[in-house]
Amino acid sequence: MMRTTSETSPTRPARSGVQSVERAFDLLGLIAEAGGHTTLSELAAAVDLPMPTIHRLLKTLVGLGVVRQLPDRGYALGPGLIRLGNLAGEQLGAIARPYLRSLVRDLSESANVATLDGDMVVYVDQVPSPHQMRMFTEVGRRTHTHDTGVGKAILAQLPRDQVRRIVAAAGMPTPTPHSLATLEDLERELERIRERGFSVDEQEQELGVRCFAVAVPDAPTPLAISVSGPTSRVDQAFADRAVPLLQEAASRISQELKTP
Repeated sequence: MMRTTSETSPTRPARSGVQSVERAFDLLGLIAEAGGHTTLSELAAAVDLPMPTIHRLLKTLVGLGVVRQLPDRGYALGPGLIRLGNLAGEQLGAIARPYLRSLVRDLSESANVATLDGDMVVYVDQVPSPHQMRMFTEVGRRTHTHDTGVGKAILAQLPRDQVRRIVAAAGMPTPTPHSLATLEDLERELERIRERGFSVDEQEQELGVRCFAVAVPDAPTPLAISVSGPTSRVDQAFADRAVPLLQEAASRISQELKTP
């Protein structure tokens, strides 16, 4: 269910800024939560604003290039956000990088940070393992959420309706025999992730590779960090060491993101 502008999050500070800017960002957030595109009627139902105000805000956002109007009269996120998104991703990577380096130093496996981008996850930074045989992920690579450790960690933090929208838009390809293939299987897996506090990519993206991931709590955008490597090294003993370190790093990144 889409959030209305009149709803108040218990963790969200009281607003004291320019109302029109806040309303414009609310509309951008609603379009993003809908998978990157939505209709005017859906926006009108989700926000406590007069229709002329919604029209005026959307017209301004379209003019700025951060929203585009679709042929069916719907609205989607626009190309003007790409540059801002790239710069924001670089900043997220810069904040997380010292903690990724610490994870690699302590665990000797590749460490990654990724964020949600529409209906996919995008890797914004990686520190590679010192081993010759290691997991390598190109920064900027987009992957599905249902078959990656970072993707599932992020999905476990989202409302059920949003998870379903993401899966409906992106699909659920199965790159390996271990990949989750149905929404029902994914929802059961997300419940397990919520209970234990971390996710596992059990050779779901690539055979022979295992990954442990943790969501960054209270991040301004869905964010997760992970460590990954060959199954011969990344085993249960590795998990026993890695998960607490991941959780501590995620907590510290969360605190840095809150720092003015």
